[in-house]
Amino acid sequence: MAVTVRLPGALRDATGGQTKILASGRTLAEVIADIDRRHPGFSGRVLDDAGKLRTYVNVYIGEEDPRTRGGTDARIPDGAEVMVIPAMAGGR
Repeated sequence: MAVTVRLPGALRDATGGQTKILASGRTLAEVIADIDRRHPGFSGRVLDDAGKLRTYVNVYIGEEDPRTRGGTDARIPDGAEVMVIPAMAGGR
């Protein structure tokens, strides 16, 4: 199953400068693993040591938060768009 994964500038260095990647997988975990096979270290930027989404990373499958649909086990429909957005910090 092919999905489009959109990444912000903050993750560009983990994907060779790409902000949009085609990936395959039926679940979020499979999609992340597919990207990590091509861009080693990517999964470490979005998953913790237990394989769960890091608390400071927001992910959306379409407009839905996968944390409410099983986390990394959330199903991804063919042709879906996945957005990975690390939280931004800063300011005063």
